Amino acid sequence: MESEDWRGKVGPLDDRELAEFLTEPHIARVACLDDDGWPYVVPCWHEWDGNAFWVVPRAGSAWASYLAVEPRCAITVDEEGRQRKVVARCLAALVEEPNVGGRWVSIARRMSTRYLGEHGVSYLWPTLERPRWLFRLDPVSLRTWQGQDWAQRYR
Repeated sequence: MESEDWRGKVGPLDDRELAEFLTEPHIARVACLDDDGWPYVVPCWHEWDGNAFWVVPRAGSAWASYLAVEPRCAITVDEEGRQRKVVARCLAALVEEPNVGGRWVSIARRMSTRYLGEHGVSYLWPTLERPRWLFRLDPVSLRTWQGQDWAQRYR
């Protein structure tokens, strides 16, 4: 019988695997509702603190104003290859309106380093005078998956 090692570990991520995955530089997608009630999805950097996702939109980002009005949203983080993914329904909490020098700076510094490596600070530093929002996305539900197989519920 042929080995099925190619499938990888199949099933939900455990707490350690989830934490490890969300510290890797995978682009998230945030889904929110626009002013007309239509879905609006945007790729973005994120930070996971073990309980919530943090996002730092630019001052003029449409999706930030949508989250400020309607906190129901969703976030996904996934990858190719091992097929790890996280899907969460969230409630967005507005922590800071657009400002310069707020709490968002330390989060953005960590994000820029995680996503851009040694060049992260070089990217962020010249833009620190540009105002940004800070949102915490608190999961209401969170599902994870990894591996090359169908979840039992689909069989």
